[in-house]
Amino acid sequence: MSELTKYDSWLTADTVAAIVIREPLVPVEGADGVIFPATFAAAENSKVFPGGYNIDPPPETTTTIVEVDKHGNKKVTVEAKLAEKNVCLVDSVGSQANRIEPIFAKPDYAGLVPQIVITAGEKSLNLLEAGHRAGDAIVRCTPLQKKLQDAFKSVLKGNALDIAKIAPTSLVFGVWDSRDTQAKLPRLVASTIRAFDVQKLTRGAQYNPAMNYAELEVFSGEDKQKAEGDNKNPLAKRGFVHVPATGSHGGVIAKGEIRRELTFSLAALRLLSVGDDAKQTLALRRYVLGLSLVVLTAPPQTYLRQGCNLVPDIDKPRKSTLVNADGSRDEFKLKHDQAIAFATLAAEAFGVGKSETVKFDSALAKKDVAAEGDGKGKGKKSAKAAAEPKPEQP
Repeated sequence: MSELTKYDSWLTADTVAAIVIREPLVPVEGADGVIFPATFAAAENSKVFPGGYNIDPPPETTTTIVEVDKHGNKKVTVEAKLAEKNVCLVDSVGSQANRIEPIFAKPDYAGLVPQIVITAGEKSLNLLEAGHRAGDAIVRCTPLQKKLQDAFKSVLKGNALDIAKIAPTSLVFGVWDSRDTQAKLPRLVASTIRAFDVQKLTRGAQYNPAMNYAELEVFSGEDKQKAEGDNKNPLAKRGFVHVPATGSHGGVIAKGEIRRELTFSLAALRLLSVGDDAKQTLALRRYVLGLSLVVLTAPPQTYLRQGCNLVPDIDKPRKSTLVNADGSRDEFKLKHDQAIAFATLAAEAFGVGKSETVKFDSALAKKDVAAEGDGKGKGKKSAKAAAEPKPEQP
């Protein structure tokens, strides 16, 4: 058995379901440090989700108690209580993917995948940095449009070869061509960070202007009085008056564990094929496996956002498990340099696609927007697809 073929049993038989990694994390400040999870916009129905931190169940839950006396009279009591346990989403699966994927643009990994760079004026963007990968608007509005469209059409016919030659990480992290062909490839590697049993905090702040601008006759004292405390007032917006901020997001303290979980679905990887070509199919699966193993073993990004800097908990080492299709579990050991070595062999055997630099075409973008506005586009589900986020903001 050669180094290249050592994992072939994973790729050809339904014996192994997934590789699962659980990695305990800790704030750089210490186990009791305050961290700032991602914040999310409110749901269309704010009663379902009012916006802010995604904590399930909400920190406060209500219970309705209905009592009926012997005369049939009802007594309704509503009790509010704090949830005993909860789970807070610190970094979503989409956010994690968009943090991890750009590592393939770094020198140590760049040879494993084609480097597709889009230029727009003086700016340039690697496709690896685009939030929707091969399905992103930025690449759809370049000379690669037709090539990608054909590649997605091939995916619909059971052939992932062409998309692997252009954007192989779209096979690793999943992609949905929601604005055109509707071709969809499942996410093979999913990473999420959650905190358990959290206590939500709030914070306050006070903005003080450098001068009393009313005394400088920039505006009247009456205008100053009306503006202070009103964040919507133009004087407050421009920083000319005192502006208090209270009750804003103050982070959380995790009383339980903070954990990064990665799942690599080998069962989903085995769904990738190059039509009926068994030899090419195996080469494709080896290639995607190599990229995925690099992702699983790569050092994680520790800085997520302001106030959220997480590092591995050395007192609770991470656990890597090979989950077999029969439910049995085995320890999985693989060092990062070993993953890179296998990925390099698999990439050479498969043949990495051509790297190229293409220009953003504003005419194609205008045409794309016009087609959507006329109802001629195929992006009826594009609003839902747009929910796949770039890394969330604090």
